[in-house]
Amino acid sequence: MKNLYKSLANFQQEVPTIHKATQGFGYTYADLPKIFEVINPILKKHGLGFTQLINGTELITIVFHVESGEQIESKTAIPQGVQLKGMNDFQVLGSAISYLRRYCISSILGIVSDKDTDAGGEQLSKPVITSKEVLSNDRFDKAVEKIRKKEYTIDELKAKFKLNTAQEGALLLINL
Repeated sequence: MKNLYKSLANFQQEVPTIHKATQGFGYTYADLPKIFEVINPILKKHGLGFTQLINGTELITIVFHVESGEQIESKTAIPQGVQLKGMNDFQVLGSAISYLRRYCISSILGIVSDKDTDAGGEQLSKPVITSKEVLSNDRFDKAVEKIRKKEYTIDELKAKFKLNTAQEGALLLINL
């Protein structure tokens, strides 16, 4: 894995902050074309590539070293049964996949896209030390089912567990 990690570290030293320029409903984000426009030439320069596959209800993001074949991967659950006002099931699925692709590629490559103001609040200037338990994707899926059944709230989930970016995104989709 030394070839992959060396190239990935060199990529991370060179890739700039990708500014959030696309306007959403009360927020901005860096869209996939913008992310790809920035990262693809730098990935190529360092002998790296990536692919994002849908396997059942998971998005699998794979970053690989072209010459050695070394690779790392990340699997993220695609939220199921989400309803968004004015969208059919296929539009909701497409929106969820695009959202996850942006965050998953950014996460696996260590890309920074401005300050993180997701979830509606500015980040604190001082770090907050937390001892919350990290929530596995299986336990998260079970919690989402309880939230949908009104047996549990999003606030209770966030108060008790540390959520990853994909889980936070899935919760945003539930609220829409």
